[in-house]
Amino acid sequence: MKNITILGSAGSIGTQALEIVSHLPKMFSVYGLATYNEAETLAAQTKRFRPSVVALADKSSVSTYRGLVGGEVPEILAGPEGVAELASREGVDIVVNAIVGSAGLIPSIAAVRPGVRLCTANKESLVIAGHILMPLVREKRAELVPIDSEHSALLQASLAGTGSEIRRLIITASGGPFWNKDIDLDSVTLEQALKHPRWLMGPKISIDSATMMNKGLEVIEARWLFDIPSNRIDVVVHPQSIVHSIVEFVDGSQIAQMSRPDMRLPIQYALTFPERFDSPVEILNLSQVGTLTFEAPDLERFPALSAAYSVLDSGGTAPCVLNAANEAAVQLFIERKIRFSDIFRIVNRALSAHDNSLKPTIDAVLAIDREVRERTLREHS
Repeated sequence: MKNITILGSAGSIGTQALEIVSHLPKMFSVYGLATYNEAETLAAQTKRFRPSVVALADKSSVSTYRGLVGGEVPEILAGPEGVAELASREGVDIVVNAIVGSAGLIPSIAAVRPGVRLCTANKESLVIAGHILMPLVREKRAELVPIDSEHSALLQASLAGTGSEIRRLIITASGGPFWNKDIDLDSVTLEQALKHPRWLMGPKISIDSATMMNKGLEVIEARWLFDIPSNRIDVVVHPQSIVHSIVEFVDGSQIAQMSRPDMRLPIQYALTFPERFDSPVEILNLSQVGTLTFEAPDLERFPALSAAYSVLDSGGTAPCVLNAANEAAVQLFIERKIRFSDIFRIVNRALSAHDNSLKPTIDAVLAIDREVRERTLREHS
């Protein structure tokens, strides 16, 4: 029985992680749960999973949660510092970081310091501070196991050879809701952008998928996870979302991981790695799927992917600016304050105005993240 803490337990990844805990009840016991301000969801999860500790990043939600949970109330931590404290608690075997955005960075670092397994869906931690997080993982002899389906696929396929035998990583992309559609991106509505053809995801990642920024962030994440330079990481559009990614070896062999587009499978694999167990995911039947297609990405129509490669090569604080400006721009689009096509224009403008700083400290990364985000929101509010 392993003790598990789930950060972001009210979101899509967090709730599915709890499904896996329920599916494998003899393997996992919930120690801690953390949400931003979803007091009602957290109260329901508390009653079902009986965590020892909970955390709410929004301190004003604590009293609501306390009133909802009734009966025996677990230890409650509050504020972003409370979430980080929960992530660092001793006696925990696995921390799942399902927090969206750069807010997941400090909890990622906190989780790694005790030397436990960090199962992360928070790609932003690696995007903005991979140069800090990965050396810390090695120093503390911790484990960092990816939850993203693409990086889970790369991990599984890469186990077929040593690092020196890997020539190339090929990350698949669904293309989002607008791939191969004759649609004016200036006129895209929020509802259209949120309607992903294959995956059921939260609003932020759904918008990132529509702009293909999500795939750009995944390229940066892969560079840090697998210690492979950008010129050996490719992206191919695969609308069926059956092949989740491919590893190419020096002899020309390519090994792919395939399954139905269901996040419960990579979540379970991260929790049980390197072992495999029966899962609740429907078995893939290729004869029913029929045709699998692959295309090169359209970098002119979706320039976010090119920008991600550019900031990866620049290094320093450039990836942080890309991520912060994108998070703010996506928020503005969700609030209907800008057009869909304005998202990348805002990101590009922030990158053009930035004076890059190499090898930034964690404080510098957080300061730039806050500055870019606040300036972007202020300029368009």
